Amino acid sequence: MGKGCFIVIEGLEGAGKSTAVATVCDWLQQHGVSELVRVREPGGTPLAEAIRALFKRPPEGERVAPATELLLMYAARRQLLEQVIWPALERGAWVVADRHDWSTLAYQGGGRGLADELILPVRQAALGEFRPDLTLYLDLPADLGLARAQGRGQLDRIEQEALTFFERVRSRYQQLAVDCPQALTIDASQPLASVTTALQQALAGSWPRLQDAVA
Repeated sequence: MGKGCFIVIEGLEGAGKSTAVATVCDWLQQHGVSELVRVREPGGTPLAEAIRALFKRPPEGERVAPATELLLMYAARRQLLEQVIWPALERGAWVVADRHDWSTLAYQGGGRGLADELILPVRQAALGEFRPDLTLYLDLPADLGLARAQGRGQLDRIEQEALTFFERVRSRYQQLAVDCPQALTIDASQPLASVTTALQQALAGSWPRLQDAVA
């Protein structure tokens, strides 16, 4: 799609995705990328942000069905693609995203236990064959991620799930990373300085391939 490049940061709560996005953007700017677009999922457009708010804090007393979560996530994702990501890539910008498709596969698939027979047709309808040029997966034990998230303050609906939920999410993430040639795993349990160095090294190693992709 166009001449831009799409890089995604994935991981559990507390993995440091926001910090990683900033690190990636800084590195890309230092290496000559002139236009960067940062996005987050769900969100990134007024409609997608409204879906995000509904997803995280639904009407009081109403349980959100797992299949409803799935549909909300792909609705927000498609809107972000149409309004922001695809236009940016078409004009040659590089897009760095805090979460994308793997989050749904991991959380609604691994965590909620929704079958691929339900997820994959929705995924195909929303994304077609569109995939990131590079996915950086920040891996850490679920209990450590939750402890970090709790240290930030009040937890949202998803962050209040049981540890076993996040262990299933992590397991699915790890399998996705193994199966994807365009993905690299970063040990996010390390100190911040070590994670930053690992991200920079991952970008340096991927740089020739990414440049070829946009040439």
